[in-house]
Amino acid sequence: MKYIFVTGGVVSGLGKGITAASIGRLLKNRGYKVINQKFDPYINVDPGTMNPYEHGEVFVTDDGAETDLDLGHYERFTDENLNKNCSITMGKIYQEVIEKERKGDYLGKTVQVIPHVTNAIKEKIYSFNNQNVDVVITEIGGTIGDIEGLSIIEAIRQVGLENAPEDVLYVHVTLLPYISGSNELKSKPTQHSVKELQSFGIKPDILVCRTEIDIPENLREKIALFCNVRKENVIANKTASCLYEVPLMLEKEGLANDICKHLRLDKNQPNNKEWEKMIETIVNVSEKEITIGIVGKYIRLEDSYLSVIESVHHAGFAQGVKTKIKLIDSEKVTSKNVKEILSELDGIIVPGGFGNRGIDGKIEAIKYARENNIPFLGICLGMQMAVIEFARNVLKLEDVNSEEFDNKCKNPVIHIMDDQKNIKKKGGTMRLGSYPCVIKKDSLAEKLYQTKEIQERHRHRFEYNNDYKEIMEKEGLVVSGTSPDGSLVEMVELKNHPFFIAGQFHPEFKSRPNRPAPLFMGLIKACLNNK
Repeated sequence: MKYIFVTGGVVSGLGKGITAASIGRLLKNRGYKVINQKFDPYINVDPGTMNPYEHGEVFVTDDGAETDLDLGHYERFTDENLNKNCSITMGKIYQEVIEKERKGDYLGKTVQVIPHVTNAIKEKIYSFNNQNVDVVITEIGGTIGDIEGLSIIEAIRQVGLENAPEDVLYVHVTLLPYISGSNELKSKPTQHSVKELQSFGIKPDILVCRTEIDIPENLREKIALFCNVRKENVIANKTASCLYEVPLMLEKEGLANDICKHLRLDKNQPNNKEWEKMIETIVNVSEKEITIGIVGKYIRLEDSYLSVIESVHHAGFAQGVKTKIKLIDSEKVTSKNVKEILSELDGIIVPGGFGNRGIDGKIEAIKYARENNIPFLGICLGMQMAVIEFARNVLKLEDVNSEEFDNKCKNPVIHIMDDQKNIKKKGGTMRLGSYPCVIKKDSLAEKLYQTKEIQERHRHRFEYNNDYKEIMEKEGLVVSGTSPDGSLVEMVELKNHPFFIAGQFHPEFKSRPNRPAPLFMGLIKACLNNK
């Protein structure tokens, strides 16, 4: 087993996740079985109860883990389905250690950060041993020096001691700021970051330097000298025009070759042809552009809908069209201004979310899409809002709502799932992970998926109320996907509309740049046809 640790310094948001994902893709293209893992230093057990403004979207794995959004990058770049051992927080580590102490597993010893917490961290790193994995790529969240992440840094230092030098590699991502006044890159922040990392006993083997311009040769030499790395191991990571170009840019910089050399990996001939072909397709899209509006309640932070945005782009790549995203605050959409706000859109997506803030605006957007034949895709809460909108404006039912917002309403067309009724704890208790869905014959869903049964990932507590199924279908809102036993409605679609479909699941979590999710492909095609 080989271990690669990716740390970051100076500031957050430098692209550690993209670097780790790119390393995974480059090693996979050399024939190695890779798996990516993320350690986050915060005390939350997982991101599931965190506000999207705090942390961005919550990415869900097949086995139901609520994880950091970087796992979405890992899956999209490596095309590997990850699991609960791929997303670890200090909250999860502390929880396990305290539970062991309460059970007496430590035999009366004083429980300390070293060795008990660090051992628990290392168990997660070593959890892929004896599995079909050649290289574990572990990203450490936060920046070097953050007090909450010190135990993780100590644990990965110990991994370096416990394994042969050729089995462990440390990659440090840092910043080379460009000062326009003097027209030069500055290496001092990188020097300080490396010094901080070395103070914890870790010497980086490779520096990946985030930069806006090429690194001059003399500056590479200076960084190598002052940071105690070889000059060829100072890698430039320039801002790319497209996210998926980064692996090929790092390939040209020699990153993968350096990794293989250090880890003594003998398969060092890359096979990047498919990825290069994909990038060529992306770069050479036609001038034709379509605009997709995402009507959501967390639009102040684009990362809140990261997988949805990427999925739109994936479908656009596949069909050779530029996709422009317009984030629309659902709180600002009303019956009076909905036409003004949405009239220039080619398609509308109403994504997931929780709570009643901005709900009325989502319903107005769905009504506009339905009445004006605008291609529409509803995701999770978006599906529930489509059902409510139809019940209110087509069926003309009174006092229609979801029990999530009004548990005393007269017509709860969305109600809480039976197995969720007595749950008090919020964290990790929703319907989570991959579940099967049986698709109705001759439906739009069947046309898009080209199969009778699918598996999609879920994250919700509330569901379509089957008591309204008959009247809904009679008026045109067809149930086109259900759980295998027929008890749960997973998809609905509208008859006599160019494209109106919604799913209780999150199709964005399984979309890949070279294999777009079917519902997004259908949306983009419908937008092109409409245009």
